This record gives sequence, structure tokens and C-alpha cells, in this order.
Amino acid sequence: MDVIELNTKSGKDRGLKIPVRVVLMIRRSMKAFSVVALLLGAAFTQANDRLTLLTESYPPFNMSIDDRNFARGDGVDGISTDIVREMMRRAGVEYTLTLRFPWSKVYNLTLNKANYGVFSTARSAEREDSFKWVGPIVDNDYVVFSLPGKKIKINNFEDMKKYKVGAYKDDYVTNVLKKNGVKVLETLKDSYNATKLKEGRIDLWASGSLSGPYGADQVGVTGLKQVYLVESKGLYLALNSSTPNRIVKKLQVVLDQMKSDGSVDGIYDQYR
Repeated sequence: MDVIELNTKSGKDRGLKIPVRVVLMIRRSMKAFSVVALLLGAAFTQANDRLTLLTESYPPFNMSIDDRNFARGDGVDGISTDIVREMMRRAGVEYTLTLRFPWSKVYNLTLNKANYGVFSTARSAEREDSFKWVGPIVDNDYVVFSLPGKKIKINNFEDMKKYKVGAYKDDYVTNVLKKNGVKVLETLKDSYNATKLKEGRIDLWASGSLSGPYGADQVGVTGLKQVYLVESKGLYLALNSSTPNRIVKKLQVVLDQMKSDGSVDGIYDQYR
């Protein structure tokens, strides 16, 4: 029987003899173990790359195709949605997409759950360290509207304090107004403010320069008058802080390429 002799540590004693077939079996087992370990590692990496993306109804950036407060996958569209969808495709990142209500829920889920992401959201100093960021996906002006024909002039936040101001609960612009001492009457859906404005229950409505008129049109309110620019702010994809940096970097590189090659402008054009 063929054997392999292994020298002892001291080198003085006679070596340990092991049959060749045993050595070969050990080597095969080690190779098999290595392959299994690599496969498990790859599977774990792929699972870690799969993102759960959440959004809200914030037209024309993200919305359901049937104007409901819940939708999944292809039932969600909008400028930001189409940009994010193409970005994920090019980056080769697997994901699921859900639009749900209210904003505070999707925001807090992303804040607390690994591999979750939320869009379209403003990036601020208060939020900076809570997420990892990809963007800006789109640009957004936060403004204040009144009804046409109203003689309301707003130059600063102090001027706003004289009026009843409506805004969307937990929205970025809502928090900016409150931080500057403006009392805000909050609603759970932004388009409700258009109705309240029309009915005279509020004097001013703080919203997005695009999303406000879009939502107002859905409830039959047109001709909004922009009376004040609160802030211009890019909107981002915010990812849970535990998201691997390689995914964040990959998505940012792809988004920058989409801006350079005209893909982002092309998506905008589809909604004009």
C-alpha cells in the first residue's frame, strides 16, 4: 500500500505514515469546502446587494399610475422613479420598489432597516449622517403659493407668520418653516392643501414648484400664484447607513453617467 511519510517535529522519531488515498481524500474535501465557502460568500454578497426601495406619492417625481397611495413595481412611475429604475438596471443592482403612505413611515423604515432606501428626499445637515446618499436625482424648488388674485406679498418668514400656512406633514419645507417660527397646518396628503386653499381654510401653501401645481390640478385647482421661494434643493435617494459603500459608489457613478449622456434630460422630457 502506497504511503506518505510525514516527519515529526523533532526530526528524531520515525515519521508518521499515512496512506496516499487518505491524503487525497483530505485534499478533495478541503477543495470542496473551499468551493462551498465561495458559493456561500457569493450568495451572501448578492443578498446584501438587493435593495428594498420605498417612495411616496409626490408627483411628478414619484407617483402611482392610478393615483393611489399604494403601488408596487411597474405600478409606480414619475421622473425620479424612472431615473432610479434605469440607474438600478445599469448598475446591475437587484431591488424591489413600493410606493406607500405616509411619508413618515417610509422614511423611518429606511432609517432603521438594512438595505432599505427612500426617494425623493431632500438632503440636509440634520439628515446627513443618518443615511448614505445618491444624487441629486432631480432638482426641486420649495415655494409658497397663494390663489390667483390674492394680494399677498411675502419677502421673508416674518411676513408668512401673519397668514394661515398649509404644508405636507413631515416634508422638508414644512420643517424649514417650523424651524423659522412659522406655524404650519399640516396635512397627510399634499394635494389636500390645494383644496384647503381653494376653500379659504388656509391663505398660503408651501410645496414644490412642480409637485404643488401637479397635485392641485388633480383636485381641480389651477392658476396657483408663487409668492415666495423658500429654498432650492436637490432630491436624493437616501440609503440606510449600513448599505455597503461599493453599492453607493456604483449607483452614484451610474447616475453621473446618465446625466452626462442625456438620459436624465430624456426622462424629464417624457413628463413635460
